[in-house]
Amino acid sequence: MNTETNPTLPERPKLNRLFRLQYEEAQKTHVLLYPEGMVKLNQSASEILLLCDGTRTVSDIVAALEAKFNASGLEADVRSMLQEATRRNWLEA
Repeated sequence: MNTETNPTLPERPKLNRLFRLQYEEAQKTHVLLYPEGMVKLNQSASEILLLCDGTRTVSDIVAALEAKFNASGLEADVRSMLQEATRRNWLEA
């Protein structure tokens, strides 16, 4: 397995300390700020990253999102987003 394209997810995902997640009123969305720039996030990515506080497991994050949005079957999408966030170093390993 290529870990560069399929990184191992942290057990309890936490935002990398080099990044800051904040709501930008001017853009009406959450953004991820880092020393070299900014990433504008869609609502799904924002909701997932807001739960990445280092205390919740991936299963906890999925359960919280499914409860918040009265949905089921979100695990694959959440894991996919978390893998991409890990690949981009947005999350601490």
